[in-house]
Amino acid sequence: MKLYYAPGACSLSPHIVAEEAGLKIELVKVDLKAHTLEDGTDFHKINPKGSVPALALDNGELLTEGPAIVQYLADQNPGSGLAPACGTLPRYRLQEWLTFINGEIHKTFGPLFHGVSGDERKKTIATIENRFAFADKALSGQSFLLGDTFTAADAYLFVMLTWAKKMHIPVGAALGAFYERVLARPKVQAAMKQEGLIH
Repeated sequence: MKLYYAPGACSLSPHIVAEEAGLKIELVKVDLKAHTLEDGTDFHKINPKGSVPALALDNGELLTEGPAIVQYLADQNPGSGLAPACGTLPRYRLQEWLTFINGEIHKTFGPLFHGVSGDERKKTIATIENRFAFADKALSGQSFLLGDTFTAADAYLFVMLTWAKKMHIPVGAALGAFYERVLARPKVQAAMKQEGLIH
């Protein structure tokens, strides 16, 4: 499998999940400004959406969209605990969190990456803080989003927190502790080192 990624982008989430699941994946770096690979290939020819992550499967198919990719990767090693079994309520809780992070947190960051300023910037940050407050409350008294087990949703939330940190957006105490807990995981550090985010 090949994971098309950009360092520190939302593609870090499936990269972490692959590491945590013990899967062998080939990393292919994408320049998101030029939409090219390091060898000059037009990324749109691989993923017409032009976005990361994209996962090239061994059968030649391409899977896109982070929440779908992390579930696929997690299901390659059910024993990892990264995704509860299909058809169970905990699996739908995982999907609930992935959907919330994707639609309510991730997408809200968009304007900040495109240079929004003034009142619009303040409004965007206030919305992000509000969404994070919901996650902070959910994490009070538990280690991870689904309880005691680290899942694909935690990997995704962690990446959102790396963005918040970079943009100096404050988060609550439970989220701050969660960030440190996830950052300390050896497989998370391995993924971040491979992307050149930490040394």
